[in-house]
Amino acid sequence: MIELHELTKRYGDTLAVDRLSFQVPQGVVTGFLGPNGAGKSTTMRMILDLDRPTGGTVTIDGKRYGHLKEPLKYIGALLEAKAVHPGRTAHDHLLWLAQSNRIPAARVSEVLDLVGLTSVARKRSRGFSLGMGQRLGIASALLGDPEIVMFDEPVNGLDPEGILWIRNLMKRLASEGRTVFVSSHLMSEMALTADHLVVIGRGRLLADLSMPEFIRQNSRTAVRLRTPQPERLLDALDSAGIRVEGGPEGSYEVVDGDLAKLGELAAASGVVLHELSPQQASLEEAFMQMTADSVEYHAGGSTGRPGTDAAGAPGAWGAGWQAAKGAPTPGTQPKEGD
Repeated sequence: MIELHELTKRYGDTLAVDRLSFQVPQGVVTGFLGPNGAGKSTTMRMILDLDRPTGGTVTIDGKRYGHLKEPLKYIGALLEAKAVHPGRTAHDHLLWLAQSNRIPAARVSEVLDLVGLTSVARKRSRGFSLGMGQRLGIASALLGDPEIVMFDEPVNGLDPEGILWIRNLMKRLASEGRTVFVSSHLMSEMALTADHLVVIGRGRLLADLSMPEFIRQNSRTAVRLRTPQPERLLDALDSAGIRVEGGPEGSYEVVDGDLAKLGELAAASGVVLHELSPQQASLEEAFMQMTADSVEYHAGGSTGRPGTDAAGAPGAWGAGWQAAKGAPTPGTQPKEGD
């Protein structure tokens, strides 16, 4: 288990990590998210004793990384895939790592086969593509068959087959009861891979939640209804004291509505429904909502707040979010897929 307690790191006047405390659970894939400059890479470097904390502690199975004997058997990490001597072959790079941690040489061939690099095992790494370098870095992390694996942007440079492979690999490792801690800026990939999320902004902990709970707490949820009998539907909803909002293309939305109860109400009122569907923001939208005040750089004059356009005015989904929060809605409605 990785455990951080009040972990702090300063670089001169810059506070990169600010009293960060959390545990990385076993048996699930934990996504480590945050805007650029949030302190993710610094935190991961401190876990591996590559940077010394200004304050607080970080331990692996109760010990600092530097106190672990043969650390690759405890934790394997991919932080920088290109951190390989360009003159070494893939095989020799892994072999010296294995020898430094008393790992049997036979394990080198096993991990090369696992990551699909057997055919280039004797080639020097200077000729490797970004994707091949990623695979070699992943092989290094898995070399000691550790109970903890930590990846920073593991899908960089991988083709679609490679992305599917690393996604399934992380899920399999977690299913074996291992600790899997992965940082990425690709929200769509995290949505498919992570079970749990740790989110930081400006070095501080913003969230430590399961994926479904994170999305639920940081996004607007609604039930969308579409009918050829709008007046009958609206009368039924009004009689039941249910507030409804206009949706896209003539649909209606009930914020935080109960799907089953709305369906039963429509049936009891003789209303024909062409659509009855739950609407929820994506992980990306929920992430943007939570970290809006923690983003260091904003492009194109945008406020950087989710649901706003470049001028800072509410966009389609932003209008729905504001309505859900009780703020004035300037005549716009959520669009499907936003």
